[in-house]
Amino acid sequence: TPMLQLVDPLLILVLALNFVALGVSRIRAVINTVALQGALLGLLPLFVHPDLDLRVIVLVVVTLSLKGLGIPAMLSHAMREADIQHEVAPVINFMSSLLLGAVGTALAMIFSNTLPLTTQHSAFLVVPASLATVWTGLLMLTTRRKAIMQVLGYLILENGIFLFGLLLLEAMPFLVEIGVLLDLFTGVFVM
Repeated sequence: TPMLQLVDPLLILVLALNFVALGVSRIRAVINTVALQGALLGLLPLFVHPDLDLRVIVLVVVTLSLKGLGIPAMLSHAMREADIQHEVAPVINFMSSLLLGAVGTALAMIFSNTLPLTTQHSAFLVVPASLATVWTGLLMLTTRRKAIMQVLGYLILENGIFLFGLLLLEAMPFLVEIGVLLDLFTGVFVM
């Protein structure tokens, strides 16, 4: 279907946003990147599951409002309150972070080809994109010194988990809905 043809381009954009988050020192830019990534992921259920029901629509609305608007607004407020603009000296510099992100993304692509996935799931980049996004989040979470950047790393990690959970939306919808609670936890964590 035409909707399914948009899944891979959206996932490539999600992967590109991973590299933006790894390579930028301005916290505001990383917040905007994570917000855009969250909004794209929030829209993804509309493309992955074309048979819309109330559960999918509620998932999209809640995810968009939390990932795209609510949590980024709280992080922007926290950034202004703390009066910090840049990640000055990360544990691993930005160029090395980009290189590690590229290696992790390549390994995610290779590893996902070895998984016993259904043809429906292996035809798209959902699994490699989710694994690469989890790797990017872990990298940011462990290599940044500023707490806001670490929270942004956690959000990227959670975006990867959410993306992988989209494969389970029909099989175990409750599990995906519980995954949205991770966003609420993040909101409380940021406050």
